[in-house]
Parts: sequence; C-alpha cells; structure tokens
Amino acid sequence: MNFALRIPDYYRQEIETFKGDVSINQFIITALSEKLASLRTEEYLIERSALGSRSHAINLLKNAPDSAPDSRDVI
Repeated sequence: MNFALRIPDYYRQEIETFKGDVSINQFIITALSEKLASLRTEEYLIERSALGSRSHAINLLKNAPDSAPDSRDVI
C-alpha cells in the first residue's frame, strides 16, 4: 500500500532531528506501529477492566500481608 504523505515543515524538521540513521519512511512506519500498539493496548485494558470487580480487588489488597518487601523488590 502506498500513500503520498504531505508532512508540514515543522514536523519534517523534528523527524530529521529524531530519526537517527533510519529513513523518514522507516521512522514514520515505526511511529505508526507504536501508535497502533498503544491503541490496541488501551482497548485491551478497557475490555479487561470491564471484567474486573473493584470490591474483589479491594478485598485482595486488604488480605495482603503487612510485611517488608523482598530485598529484590527494594529500590
């Protein structure tokens, strides 16, 4: 699939700054892929949250032990 894409000069200048060693085409394809992935993730999380129960989550947290974190979990 091919598209003619008109990029405003102010975006083109930013793309040139951030693209590194890749072509503008590859930079745009990567940016598009990242955007689509984030939209899919948002949809997934919305669907999953609809299946959850706030009261169930609160009960899980209430039953969590009151103890210090594991040494591997300390920042």
